[in-house]
Amino acid sequence: MEHIRFEHITKTFGSVVANHDVSFSLEKGEVLSILGENGSGKTTLLNVLAGIYEPDDGKIYIDGEQVVIKSPKDAFAHHIGMVHQHYKLVDAFTAVENMVLGLSNKDLAEIDSRFNPNYKKKRLRVYTLKDCAKLLSLMCERFGFVFDPNKHVYDMSISEKQTLEIIKILFRGAETLVLDEPTAVLTPQEIKHLFDVIRKMKQDGKTVIIITHKLNEVLEISDRVAILRKGEYVGTVPTTQANESLLADMMVGKKVDLDIHRSEIPNTGVRLSIRNLSVPNGFGGYSIKDVSFDVMGSEILGIAGISGSGQKELLDAIAGLATNAEGEMTFINPKKDQPVTFFHKDIKQIRELAQAGKFYTKSDRSPCDLSGLSNREITKMVENEEILFYEDEVIDLTSLKPIEIRDLGVKLSFVPEDRLGMGLVGDMNIIDNMLLRSYRKGHGRMLRKEKSKELAEEIVKELDIKTPSLQTEVSKLSGGNIQKVLVGRELSSRPKVLMAAYPVRGLDINSSYTIYHLLDEQKKKGTAVIYVGEDLDVLLALADRILVLCDGKVSGIVKASEVSKEEVGIMMTSSAA
Repeated sequence: MEHIRFEHITKTFGSVVANHDVSFSLEKGEVLSILGENGSGKTTLLNVLAGIYEPDDGKIYIDGEQVVIKSPKDAFAHHIGMVHQHYKLVDAFTAVENMVLGLSNKDLAEIDSRFNPNYKKKRLRVYTLKDCAKLLSLMCERFGFVFDPNKHVYDMSISEKQTLEIIKILFRGAETLVLDEPTAVLTPQEIKHLFDVIRKMKQDGKTVIIITHKLNEVLEISDRVAILRKGEYVGTVPTTQANESLLADMMVGKKVDLDIHRSEIPNTGVRLSIRNLSVPNGFGGYSIKDVSFDVMGSEILGIAGISGSGQKELLDAIAGLATNAEGEMTFINPKKDQPVTFFHKDIKQIRELAQAGKFYTKSDRSPCDLSGLSNREITKMVENEEILFYEDEVIDLTSLKPIEIRDLGVKLSFVPEDRLGMGLVGDMNIIDNMLLRSYRKGHGRMLRKEKSKELAEEIVKELDIKTPSLQTEVSKLSGGNIQKVLVGRELSSRPKVLMAAYPVRGLDINSSYTIYHLLDEQKKKGTAVIYVGEDLDVLLALADRILVLCDGKVSGIVKASEVSKEEVGIMMTSSAA
């Protein structure tokens, strides 16, 4: 039976067309996934249904009747509720306080009649928080939720906050639930529980719409899949007749290779050694506590953990951005038998290191004695690559600032979580953002942009960045294209250690797999790669080893080829003793 029908829905934001002439329908009591690449219009379309946006054109029908939805209140009047990626909860309130926020005694009486089998209509009844907590428990029992009604939001995990948002919508009488990327930050065990709850909601006659990009989950939980591409409706297929390749091809419009290649090559020794690293959080505790591990050259070390487990603070500390970090961080620079350069050594430092016996002369491998030589003579020897290192450099990174780390020749390319806050300057164009990595290497007062322009052209072409021109301000690009600019710039610096936090967040399938390939290429060049990701399937396929964080502590370091997704999920919720 048809429940909801979109008819010729169009929604624009200025010159950007988010949805164009979208028409399809949902059946009552089904689980429908809305699938599409980043920027395909999935969330916009469902925000129209939820009353967040009004369509520029088109109609919505519910149970055969045309409806006008101009606000979330209108949507709730038609029993439609949406759980957004960013939760709408009051941190200082308990679960039950969040549940009843804005509800009258009349509303609560109606809810009582729906969930309480012993309900008896009473005149002028005043519902206490204790009464509401009982109602909440009855509803949780009905749908299989396990929840403490008196727990404060600030004490809840991400999964518990999401559960509370779903309960809030059901509590208010929603018959159609829209879940926007509901599994993005959940462990495998939490995803399984969520899917069990969705199945119970379906059995109860609810209609569930899931916005997602995870193909394997779509096939597991959905009855049908509707695909959007570049704001337009492509088609709907039953999941019994679909597979990952078919869905990916429909999303992109061409054949997509879904294989993640992990090169099996020997590592080249320790590049980065972390011992007892802790970062205070400013509230008497620690964001990360006593973290110790090594990262090898020619290795991808994956970092897994529930959102907020210390991933950001760990990378910030290594990059020199956490000035209050405690512990030891040592970089082993692969300089053995490599020529000395002026990139991170000046004449004075070269003289001091030569005197300490760190260099040898290329011609006869004898200790390099620079005493008595003029600066001009030493400069000529360096330029001719006649002075070489005996061993790898061991560099203490503790307490160094990012610029000091770079001046030491430590190439810690950093792809942060916050693209525009920490990675790029939104008001600058693509060329100038390329220049940010290299301007200090220039000489004189004038900046030369030729190489930055060449790099920008290369990155735009290789990563298929959609931009009107290289002069376009980065902030005017889509989120996915901003991410491509940042990742491309960092990879271009030929790093010895590359730290990437969620480098494919916001990218389409093709671009994501391009990034996976580029990270593997960096590994083959000897780079030590630290990759923080949300998708455990990707981590297991791409990484050589996986370090699992839980509450800021290391709960384990495992070989990716020897562990299951479920085992990693358990470690994500279980701190090491």
